[in-house]
Amino acid sequence: MAQATAIDKRTRAPHPVLLGLAIGLVAANLRPALASVGPVLTDLRTSLGLSGAEASALTAAPVLCLGAAAAAAPALARRWGMEPVIAAILAVIGAGLLLRVGGGTTVLFAGTVLASGAIAIANVLLPAIIKRDFTQGSGTMMGVYSMALTGSAAVAAGATVPIGDALRLGWQGALGAWALPAVVALLGWLPFTRSRHSPPASRTSEGSLLRDPLAWQVTVFFGLQSLSFYAVLAWLPSIYRDHGYSAAAAGLLLSTSVLVQIPISLVLPSLAARMPAQRALIAGATLVTIVGLAGVLLAPTAAPYLWVLLVGVGQGSAFPLGLTLFVLRTRTTADTARLSAMAQTCGYLIAASGPLLVGTVHDATRSWTPAIALLLLLAVPQLVTGVLAGRNRYVGPAQQPSPHRPGS
Repeated sequence: MAQATAIDKRTRAPHPVLLGLAIGLVAANLRPALASVGPVLTDLRTSLGLSGAEASALTAAPVLCLGAAAAAAPALARRWGMEPVIAAILAVIGAGLLLRVGGGTTVLFAGTVLASGAIAIANVLLPAIIKRDFTQGSGTMMGVYSMALTGSAAVAAGATVPIGDALRLGWQGALGAWALPAVVALLGWLPFTRSRHSPPASRTSEGSLLRDPLAWQVTVFFGLQSLSFYAVLAWLPSIYRDHGYSAAAAGLLLSTSVLVQIPISLVLPSLAARMPAQRALIAGATLVTIVGLAGVLLAPTAAPYLWVLLVGVGQGSAFPLGLTLFVLRTRTTADTARLSAMAQTCGYLIAASGPLLVGTVHDATRSWTPAIALLLLLAVPQLVTGVLAGRNRYVGPAQQPSPHRPGS
């Protein structure tokens, strides 16, 4: 333990403010590839002649890739160093987004898979870097990280259609335009690649995490809240398109749901880190999500902005809490990387079923009612596992209570 801590201190970044800004810039490129598809999905289906199953697969593929590729992150970091790997990731994200401009179904899927797989690696490594370099401010930095994720998702959800319309790019160009921020982030991250820091050795093996109940509680909670988020991200515009809303209006509803998550994502991780346990926060987040989804189910057009705001508040609280648990439930940088890899590998594989299930149920029933009811049903195990994961414990031997560090 002392050796791991010493290694963490030796590899501390010399300019934490600059590193924090760079982390935020990288994080801002980890959601547009995912959030930009939903607003143009109806037009995309018409243009390419996609079936309902193919459209569902397109919405599920990115989340599947987030799970499938995340497991490779610790090994890549040990081999090449975390900073160089993230630089390569940004280049691959940009290439994948540009590939989608090709327009054909195969090229669209290939670009989506390429960008999403790269995003999965960064999802694992950025929390580990925060654990290593921001020991006394991990909650604050997780807030910055979460805010950048949700903020970029909101911008992508709300701006993709207007970008395509204003520049006469069509849906292909509107999706490909998000490659430009990835290039900017790569240029901003390059100075940090001179450091080839790898996670220090961990006392907690990968196998022991798979046998750790707390690790699975964190994983299942993260997976179920992600399932809800990505199902809403993929299908909320289509739900409201079917209720007579235009593509721009439906995209604005989705953007509103995600925009409200930005301030929550900034503040909540720091608050959670100051508390010995996070059970009440997690329970509150899940219950608010349930109320919002119930509104979309029972009276979607009566108060649409109220419902999407409630969904946004609930999901915007659950997601940063899930990310922050990777840091709060681990002792070392290596343990953070391992738990993050496990939770995101298994969790995103769980989450990938959300868009697919919602789309499949809707196609089978020709109604959104059973699909939304399914999301409400899955919120129950999310609540249970979240409350268990929110206890004051560490993953690993004996699951000792984690020290309460105010201000972290």
